[in-house]
Amino acid sequence: MILKSLSLVNYKNFDTQSFSFNEKINCFVGNNGVGKTNVLDAIYHLSFGKSYFNPVATQNIKHNQDFFVVDGLYEKAEKEEKITVSLKRGQKKMMKRNGKIYERLSDHIGLLPLVIISPADRDLIVEGSDTRRKFIDGVISQSDKDYLRDLLAYNKVLVQRNSLLKYFALNNTFNNDTLDIYNEQLHNYANHLFEKRAEFLEAFIPIFKERYQAISNGNEVVNLTYKSDLFEDDLLTLLNTNINKDKALQYTSVGIHKDDLRFEIETHAIKKFGSQGQQKSFLIALKLAQFDFIKAQSKVNPILLLDDIFDKLDENRVAQIIALVDKENFGQLFISDTHAERTENTIKQVHQDYKMFKL
Repeated sequence: MILKSLSLVNYKNFDTQSFSFNEKINCFVGNNGVGKTNVLDAIYHLSFGKSYFNPVATQNIKHNQDFFVVDGLYEKAEKEEKITVSLKRGQKKMMKRNGKIYERLSDHIGLLPLVIISPADRDLIVEGSDTRRKFIDGVISQSDKDYLRDLLAYNKVLVQRNSLLKYFALNNTFNNDTLDIYNEQLHNYANHLFEKRAEFLEAFIPIFKERYQAISNGNEVVNLTYKSDLFEDDLLTLLNTNINKDKALQYTSVGIHKDDLRFEIETHAIKKFGSQGQQKSFLIALKLAQFDFIKAQSKVNPILLLDDIFDKLDENRVAQIIALVDKENFGQLFISDTHAERTENTIKQVHQDYKMFKL
């Protein structure tokens, strides 16, 4: 699968801009603030229907404009796919595939597999469990429609249960029968999601460790540990046990929406004990393992976006990553960097076609 061309209208800092891409390596170079990352984010937008960097959709519209449009022309399985994502202020975001509007954005997920590696990934280490859960869910959802459907359903029921708990508190009332309906639904969805997450991590962790060993020359031992309330008991039992706590808090305090991943280096939390270089290598290994997993599941080479790949990495570790790209079939690669010469010299080590875009 390759992205042949990209067209932007009123997207972030761009008025109108078009790009025609090399099927192997594409490098965006230029000073900070010229829009290198914005181009990568537009490509991400076409795969996921949202920005990687800005969750507020309207903030992706250029200042003083009313709308944005991003168009991408892909080649997949010897067929052309035209994907359009657009947003007008005051209206719902719209996605089209070959001119046909998607009824649900979730129907699009998985069509155009993609992995992004960015300095913003540090949030996976420093932010709360929600960020790490989204990582797990994002990887599984690209190749498992049932998982995504059940995840959306679980979250919908969770909102309803939390609203009911607030209603009970505001009206000084309680109805166990109504609560039981939500408990049963959450329990059923949670079982499936928990099993899928555990199954995914069993396959994913060895791939991740292998990737880290390659990047770090085998000098450090890392691990991922899956943490979930459901290791203690089934969700129905946990919800009943914690009902008084939930009534006091007015939200659901146990469940798979509290799951987390512990990131470790030499058995210690990497957040506290890992250097910047180790943390960056950890995150890159995590994303390359994501690439491997999605590729194996979808039988398609995901597009790989490397945003500011040289940030906080010594040249030896960058060389290790470039070597991996050189000897393996990575498909199409997009890179952003502030130093054109550094990028081109590094890319020349990879015996592949490339194209430079100076913004």
